[in-house]
Amino acid sequence: MLEFYDYFRSSAAFRVRLALNYKDLQYKKTKISLVDAEQYTASYSKINPSNLVPSLVIDDGTIIRQSLAIIQYLDELHPTPPLLPQIPLDKAYVRALALDVACDIHPLNNLRVLNYLKNELNHDQDAVNQWYQHWITLGLSSMECSIKSNKFYTGDYCYRDQFTIADICLLPQLVNARRFHVDVSDYPTLLSIESKCQEHEFVLNAYPDIS
Repeated sequence: MLEFYDYFRSSAAFRVRLALNYKDLQYKKTKISLVDAEQYTASYSKINPSNLVPSLVIDDGTIIRQSLAIIQYLDELHPTPPLLPQIPLDKAYVRALALDVACDIHPLNNLRVLNYLKNELNHDQDAVNQWYQHWITLGLSSMECSIKSNKFYTGDYCYRDQFTIADICLLPQLVNARRFHVDVSDYPTLLSIESKCQEHEFVLNAYPDIS
């Protein structure tokens, strides 16, 4: 069985939960608490030398790191239902949206970046929050503009009527935006996509339990 190293508030781990649920795959979940610094333990460092989540251990013991690498592996191994369109141009559009999050928004607001701002550079929490809000607002504004004006958006998901890796990357960022008190009403297209995705039980079951 797949072993998935997860943390409920990790947006990267959230992406993988969405993919696992979408593919209806069975897996064992192992919690790595980022708040308690469990990612830095010797045992987990052997699994993921980057000291990040998620990590996925497949049946033969091979370890896959990085959420998008894990998701694309799962999509290639279990191609139905697909997470990418088949047409090359369409596929490039979907991948670009996913990378907007994974390369441009998320790295600047990763927990270790926020901790460095606070602990090493001595910024107070208000300044850290302002940093977070600035970069996520910039990124979500760009995505709102890119999607709503694109021929591939037809009013359902990021790409036509197909749930894709673009939606997988978008949903956790909207959760994070609200957590850091960003006014997401400025992104009606993104909120419409989020609402469509939340019609599915597999999506709702992947959401972090913050109760």
